[in-house]
Amino acid sequence: MITTLDTVSVANRLRPVLLQLNRHLRRELAPLGITGGQAALLHVVRTSPGIGVRELAVREGVSTAAMSTALTRLESAGLLQRTRAQADRRRVGLELTDAGQRVLRSARSRRTAWLASRLGRLTEVELAAIDTVIDPLTRLLEAEPA
Repeated sequence: MITTLDTVSVANRLRPVLLQLNRHLRRELAPLGITGGQAALLHVVRTSPGIGVRELAVREGVSTAAMSTALTRLESAGLLQRTRAQADRRRVGLELTDAGQRVLRSARSRRTAWLASRLGRLTEVELAAIDTVIDPLTRLLEAEPA
């Protein structure tokens, strides 16, 4: 078992690495004309088609007004559309447009290519070490309270 002191030490070493990695991956989105936050919203809409503005705002931890503003930008860019539900015409759901789907595919492709090129610089032992920590890092995120 790792002691409290060890967990703090590991956290202090891991945090800046993850932040820098995230910064680099976000930079890959600039040529696509979207931010990391916008890519995240598009991803949620893609995986939850028909999601409402309120539900998306709650999920992302922002106000409905702030979410509506963010979605209006994406809608103006032609990346998503608001559609009225057939069963309840008062309810508006969100869906990606074809352009939104293409942007998300490009975002994933660019980010994967950037990361793969960096991983390709590592030795086989270093790459195996990173592969080994993927599952524990995934569990770390899953352990987060909802």
